[in-house]
Amino acid sequence: MNPSASGWINKFGHLVDKETRIFSDFESLYQELKRNGFVYGVHLDIPSFIEVEHTLSEDEIAKINLLTALYFTFQFEQENPNFTHFVDTVFEYYQSLEVGRISFISKILSGSKTESQLEKLIDSRIYLGGNAFNRAFGNSLTNSLLYVDILIFRIYLQGKIPMMEHAQLLEYVTINIAYHALNAKETNEKDAKLIQLLASSLTYVNLDDAKFDGTYLDLLSQKFSKIEKDYFMDMACLTIWEDKSLDYTESDYIFGLGKDLGKTENEVQSELNFVKKFFENNKEKIAYLNDKNLAVQFYEGMSKNVSKLILRNSKRLKKELMESRELLALLSKSTVKDLSAEEKKKVQNQLLDIFKSIPSLAIFMLPGGAVLLPIFIKLIPKLLPSAFDDNRVEED
Repeated sequence: MNPSASGWINKFGHLVDKETRIFSDFESLYQELKRNGFVYGVHLDIPSFIEVEHTLSEDEIAKINLLTALYFTFQFEQENPNFTHFVDTVFEYYQSLEVGRISFISKILSGSKTESQLEKLIDSRIYLGGNAFNRAFGNSLTNSLLYVDILIFRIYLQGKIPMMEHAQLLEYVTINIAYHALNAKETNEKDAKLIQLLASSLTYVNLDDAKFDGTYLDLLSQKFSKIEKDYFMDMACLTIWEDKSLDYTESDYIFGLGKDLGKTENEVQSELNFVKKFFENNKEKIAYLNDKNLAVQFYEGMSKNVSKLILRNSKRLKKELMESRELLALLSKSTVKDLSAEEKKKVQNQLLDIFKSIPSLAIFMLPGGAVLLPIFIKLIPKLLPSAFDDNRVEED
């Protein structure tokens, strides 16, 4: 399955239809989403029943986990769930929230099929702004409060309380808890980055209008579900995880919050241990924890995205390269020794001609796109056969 190509939602439906009930209840789904990083706003892994051919990028992992969470939430709340009904329901849900807007041109390109339009809509929920150029080079941030979408979707399916009002309430309490947890500790640059990510992900609450005066604690007496309280607790633990040992003020805050949420001290300590272990094991993979300078981050983001494009077009590239014997010989030579200036110019011109025939590699045609050619040459030995359409569903 390829979440960056059209048809991936249909492919997801085909895969999930083969499975028996993967999660026994909403709690087991929540724990899986925590292990994958989705609850914490970082996107590291996907459920094992999803088959992928290539290494997934952060935004692709986020898309798969968002759809997985929505699907199983729907399954828990509906009798005899049908995938077509699920797609229609999720599309209507996002439209009713007025947060997943599809541009006019996207509607034209995606056609009238609900699945195709939902793909565009989910894409709009994953990214925090950023134009197409920034996305192509891996410079857009992913929404770090995506799990709130799942909590609101449950409310939507149950239809018991006003959905938009509860959405605002969830975000308001979440950002307040993160803010006060941050103020309970000695902050550093990484903490500041985390709170900025959370603030930039707000959808239903205007940060300028939010009050950080402690009055949010009065709201905890309202009827939040257990899973919502678990989420609040995890967001507080996320904010103070880095210390590894709690000082007096942090301990007062986190265990006091746990008491307000109806948690025992053992339950709070268990959540702290989980989040500490998670981030200690994955700190190298989490973007906002990296201290790399902007140039290094840009190059790495660029390399990852170029690698993804090349590997996913490997079949067509191999065909084009095989038809250009001189180019193939020069590329092979470049892997073992430096090319002359004339040879490099030949390689550049012939590669650009090939990229013209493969639309998804259009970034090489942009001004300055030639600087990406060394990355391409480096990846030539790694080209592997792949299916033309990653999302094709074989008919029985």
